[in-house]
Amino acid sequence: MPVIITVYKDKSFDFIVKASPVAVSIIEAAKIKGGSKEPNRTKVGSLTWDQVREIATNKMKDMNCFTVESAMSMVAGTARSMGVKITGESPLKKD
Repeated sequence: MPVIITVYKDKSFDFIVKASPVAVSIIEAAKIKGGSKEPNRTKVGSLTWDQVREIATNKMKDMNCFTVESAMSMVAGTARSMGVKITGESPLKKD
């Protein structure tokens, strides 16, 4: 789990526990051991758009985006770079 620790001069501290990385969430949701060595050729698993939405909403507070759709796009990009296929019709707006 990623953690941000801030230590002050008076030796007090604050720490913030972040959500697990998107890649770890994708591995857990797709039930795979790891990403593909050749993601453009070899697919190692698949996710549905509902799973992508769930990962995006869980990670939303740690990401630098303002809408769930943009967070879903970032999660989908990470999944593609890991060799994970996303099944179903995309709910994202196409320009």
